[in-house]
Amino acid sequence: MSYSVLFVCLGNICRSPMAEAVFRDLVVHEKLENVIAIDSAGTGDWHIGKPPHEGTRKTLDLHGISYDGLRARTLATEDGGRFDLIIAMDTRNEQDIRERLGLSARSEIIRFLSLLPERGMDDVPDPYFTGNFDEVYELVKAGCEKLLDRVKSRLAQR
Repeated sequence: MSYSVLFVCLGNICRSPMAEAVFRDLVVHEKLENVIAIDSAGTGDWHIGKPPHEGTRKTLDLHGISYDGLRARTLATEDGGRFDLIIAMDTRNEQDIRERLGLSARSEIIRFLSLLPERGMDDVPDPYFTGNFDEVYELVKAGCEKLLDRVKSRLAQR
């Protein structure tokens, strides 16, 4: 019994690796790292192989969250069959995921902020352009906490 989650943003150096690291940290604290698989990817290929953005690293360091081993990669067609849940960080990412994976994807695809409807936002702002990594961290932390509850509930149903 396992469950797999993939976070996707544009370049896989800011939002999605932050979400991957935060969610991984929560999963480890719950001792579920052998049950929940976590990864991240980007829809663009500009940063393949690079570590998370300096702003993401500084923010994660500030909160004591590891990002060891995280390297940017591009969303692959086979990801649609490998992950139970694919989470897009914004509307454009969601459209790109659906176009790339097509109808054959077995993965459930959602937007990250659908986990936080009370925020009244559709998209996690991209700190690569805004510079506001703290805002993104607060959204990611709150959303990942809700996501963990959701995944634990799904695991209990299996």
